[in-house]
Amino acid sequence: PLPDGPLFHLRFSQDPYEVMARHGHVPLPPYITHEANADDLERYQTVVAKNPGAVAAPTAGLHFDQATLDKIMAKGVNYTTLTLHVGAGTFTPVRTEDLSEHKMHSEWFSIPAETQELIKKTKLTGGKVIAVGTTSLRALESSAAFNIQEGETKLFITPGYEFKVIDQLITNFHLPCSTLPMLVSAFAGVEPIRKAYDHAIQQQYRFFSYGDAMLLTRQ
Repeated sequence: PLPDGPLFHLRFSQDPYEVMARHGHVPLPPYITHEANADDLERYQTVVAKNPGAVAAPTAGLHFDQATLDKIMAKGVNYTTLTLHVGAGTFTPVRTEDLSEHKMHSEWFSIPAETQELIKKTKLTGGKVIAVGTTSLRALESSAAFNIQEGETKLFITPGYEFKVIDQLITNFHLPCSTLPMLVSAFAGVEPIRKAYDHAIQQQYRFFSYGDAMLLTRQ
């Protein structure tokens, strides 16, 4: 296989999902130091997970279980789902001073027609569209930017990007030097994000996959 930056493309002689199910283990992030166990198989997965293909869980969704979603809907809030297969490129450090030289690896997304209709109805009635996780945000913004409902995206969101769909974002605290702090800074503003991270550090919030979350409003 040919290298793609720090990544490689592999070709399997049989169904890769069957091979991974037999020989693999839950791909926990490197900062989780224990070996993956049966608890992680259930815990490192969102309650709405459906289609295999992501290299990591969309961790903002780990804050929700079915009971929580039921309570939210009981208050009149609608929720719907989409798919974005998180790729390893999401966690690749940005090593260039010039952001235009950073290469984003593509991620596959699909947005069902019913999801699109609910978002359109929400916008028309003056409601807010709240993305749970940067994956949901990136899929919806990619769909709007390229006018497609399904396909590969290399959308790199940095400060100055004009958001077209999302009004608020629920997200965890991210790895430094990755593309995700840039995304949330583009969404909420560089200075508000800096203050949020300073507060989280001072108050000893938990970071990363099993950590705490914040609710951001688009600036």
